[in-house]
Amino acid sequence: MSKENEMKLEFDSRSCNEGFARVAVAAFLTQLNPTLEEVADVKTALSEAVTNAIIHGYEGRVEKIVIRCRICGQKIEIEVMDQGAGIPDVKQAMEPLFTTREDCERAGMGFSFMEAFMDTLEVTSAPGEGTRVKMTKYIGRSRGEQEG
Repeated sequence: MSKENEMKLEFDSRSCNEGFARVAVAAFLTQLNPTLEEVADVKTALSEAVTNAIIHGYEGRVEKIVIRCRICGQKIEIEVMDQGAGIPDVKQAMEPLFTTREDCERAGMGFSFMEAFMDTLEVTSAPGEGTRVKMTKYIGRSRGEQEG
């Protein structure tokens, strides 16, 4: 019997809601019986995506961030979406240490962390239209097993 389940979460783009998003997604993930390391990986990647939406997408304005999670078998798919500023050059933005905000701590590492902690990462964006970050992680299997 295959496991399939979905959830959608919408919240204000306030930095205090980043922790709420982490806990909500981690709670949803528990149905796959993840290891503590797998939970930490997902929470870290999610935190980076939400923080990017708050800092870069909305640039301090309070708007909405939407997270969609889908479980299919032993895989979780997570989408983090904003309707903010968008990214003019996604490829450049995904390069390690590239940032438009030198004043921020750990600037330029968000996408690198997402790639390191998740099995896949897709970023689609258009200036003035917002950004969608889609990440997947296989729970209970190594990356090599899921690709083989």
